Amino acid sequence: MTGVSPAGVERLTGIRTRRWAAEQEASSDMAIAAGRRALDAAGCRPSSIDAIILSTTSPDMAFPSTACAVQRGLGCKQVGAFDVSASCSGFLYGLSMAQAMIQSTQVRTCLVIASEVKSRSLDYQDEATTLLFGDGAGAVIVQGEEDRSAEWRGILSIKLYADGAHHGLICVPSGGSRLPLTSEAVRTREHVLRMRGAPLFRLAIRRVERAVMDILKECGVRSEDIRHVVLHQANGRILSQIAGRVGVGDDRLASVIERYGNTSSASLPIALDDSVRGGKISPGDLVLLGSFGGGLTWATSLVRW
Repeated sequence: MTGVSPAGVERLTGIRTRRWAAEQEASSDMAIAAGRRALDAAGCRPSSIDAIILSTTSPDMAFPSTACAVQRGLGCKQVGAFDVSASCSGFLYGLSMAQAMIQSTQVRTCLVIASEVKSRSLDYQDEATTLLFGDGAGAVIVQGEEDRSAEWRGILSIKLYADGAHHGLICVPSGGSRLPLTSEAVRTREHVLRMRGAPLFRLAIRRVERAVMDILKECGVRSEDIRHVVLHQANGRILSQIAGRVGVGDDRLASVIERYGNTSSASLPIALDDSVRGGKISPGDLVLLGSFGGGLTWATSLVRW
């Protein structure tokens, strides 16, 4: 579509293959599939879910929330269900909300999903975006435990950040209340994803590096104590740069970018799922999570699996 060869795409991005949703598939369809896989892995029934948090920047429609369609599709009880829009950081934003709801005793079991259909917001002549983005979904079950007598496992810390001064680095300009979707907006190509990749990625590397150092210091953890690092899969070179800056070798870095491309907020849970099912993460391992995206937003989390 862009005239760049497959070898050129891999050299620029680290991506070899990716998936795009079928014409009849929407974000809710993939979210339901991911939710079912998470329920099966956790040994939970849909009736045990007390809340559903869905990260997406490609909802089925402007409103109502896509999370409500997921609640219906999974056959869950009439529990709270809502969407989170924090671009590629959305999964960790949703995970933070789940943690807070559980700690405040509002809920005991929360389903956190990230689902993205980015392929439908691309300008196929724009090399900066068309080469990168794929579609996908991932999910986790977060559950409160009453017995804390054993070694503490679970979410040790989550840190969320945003800097609206860089709001315009990646966005879909039209389709909202500021610039409604009109025929003129379509004619001028303002209804598709636009990204200033170089400044966005330079900022992301610096901000994530600082945030990782801060969360390790807060938790009294050294980089060598981290068993596995799972980051937003934005670009192969960015993954390696961030890992190198925080002192983590490729042997401890999750990478699925070559298979799935950049699936926005879904990329982190997809990479996490791949690492768990592939046996790279074992119970008791310290796992570092990190993401960055439009807004500008970024986030980190430290988890004992």
